[in-house]
Amino acid sequence: MFKSGFVALIGRPNVGKSTLINNLMGQKLVIVSDKPQTTRNRIHCILTTEEAQVVFLDTPGIHRPRHRLGQRMVKTALNTFKGVDLVLFLVEGPISPGPGDRYIAQALRGLKTPVILVMNKMDLPPEGSPGGRGFKGAYEGLYPFAGVHEVSALQGTNLPGLTEAILAALSQGPKYYPDDMVTDQPERFVAAELIREKVFQLTRDEIPHSTAVVIEEMREREGSPLLDIRAVIHVERESQKGIVIGKQGRVLKEVGSLARQDLEVLLGSPVYLE
Repeated sequence: MFKSGFVALIGRPNVGKSTLINNLMGQKLVIVSDKPQTTRNRIHCILTTEEAQVVFLDTPGIHRPRHRLGQRMVKTALNTFKGVDLVLFLVEGPISPGPGDRYIAQALRGLKTPVILVMNKMDLPPEGSPGGRGFKGAYEGLYPFAGVHEVSALQGTNLPGLTEAILAALSQGPKYYPDDMVTDQPERFVAAELIREKVFQLTRDEIPHSTAVVIEEMREREGSPLLDIRAVIHVERESQKGIVIGKQGRVLKEVGSLARQDLEVLLGSPVYLE
């Protein structure tokens, strides 16, 4: 019996949704950053095996919005509840539930779709007393979860058990996407996201999350296996250009070097990134 279904990942900003989905997929498809609200769009990541096809929906972190962009991102995340077969509610396991966790649990009330609690970052030292076992009960009290899994998305700890629970929750269904398709987003979108990730990593708190990357050109070089990609980084203010470029262009060069390495793995060909 072939199983299939759509699985939404929800949670507060920075609980590790993108890291988890990349590790479950076995490759980097979703931008990872410690900046809050890095993920802006709903991205479908498609895991296909001989027995099943799981379509993961990575969503913006749910938070109390402070501006219109934040409002749209939260609305996108909450709309993900509709039409999926399973919800994974990610929390920071070693930390007590906060207002954000309670807000999400309240938003889930009345949902008929099963929800699995994923206590992530269990590789970190617990808040307060050693062991952190008391936090599990606190989280379980937020909602009648279909199951609870303690994992470390970063270390890959206990992910096989989580995968088994996901497959067990799905029903018999069709194959929605071809076997070789791993995301519903075009290559240009994924390339832009990987470059944006490197900007965040190298500029830290100096650049806001509203930074955008546009791929103006992506084409194979004639008579060569090389793929030429030309990208433009957009920032909010003129003063931020110098931060992204860096002294003697060092930051921008490093952004290009790190992004090119990820792009070559993703696209399976050598890349010239401008």
